[in-house]
Amino acid sequence: MKKRIVSWIKRQVKDAGASGIVLGLSGGIDSAVVCALAKEAVGKRNVLALFLPCHSNFQDLKDARIVAKKLGVKTKAIDLSKVYDSFLSLLPKSGKLAAANLRPRLRMATLYYFANKLNYLVCGTGNKSELMAGYFTKYGDGGVDILPIADLLKKDVRKLARELEISEQVIAKPPTAGLWPGQTDESEMGITYDELDDILYRLEHKQKQAAQDKKVSKVKRMITRSGHKRNMPEICKGRG
Repeated sequence: MKKRIVSWIKRQVKDAGASGIVLGLSGGIDSAVVCALAKEAVGKRNVLALFLPCHSNFQDLKDARIVAKKLGVKTKAIDLSKVYDSFLSLLPKSGKLAAANLRPRLRMATLYYFANKLNYLVCGTGNKSELMAGYFTKYGDGGVDILPIADLLKKDVRKLARELEISEQVIAKPPTAGLWPGQTDESEMGITYDELDDILYRLEHKQKQAAQDKKVSKVKRMITRSGHKRNMPEICKGRG
């Protein structure tokens, strides 16, 4: 698994004529795994890990710094909190989700600034569980050039993390997109990753489901409703 992904990253960078990889390092397992794989693929001098807190949990930043230090990659911290607050002050009030989704979109813009500056590819950190369920922000954390672990379910990412010797503290912490204080992926989705992984696996392999019917139906709705996130924008064809 590791060898295949590392070779794939190397090929993507070479084919794009890029000089390296830039990614957001959040302190979570997915970005830690991707950062380690990127280092293996292009070397630590050609990986830039950005810390992009935006009213974020301090422990997440601390964990991200520990991961980066162990890997020896280049880093830069840019606190987007003031930019976020300033941007919100210009906009009409909205629900929590609309405001929260500005955070990953600001991070995306920052990542591409450095990608353009350095001729790097923006490396996404989303896994298959998130991608299939649509649990990502369109043109936010979904706005990337390559997705090295997007064919791995969360359980596979955990396995790979241990192979890469990622800190157990990072592996065990509750996954969060950092959209608001106290937010976790599983509480927002209303399903655990273990349940989600099992349902997705059985759907993909056309196996009988073991989960409750209502949870299977929920996952199917998530997949259907988020289809637009996984596709390029629809184009109206024809001139007449």
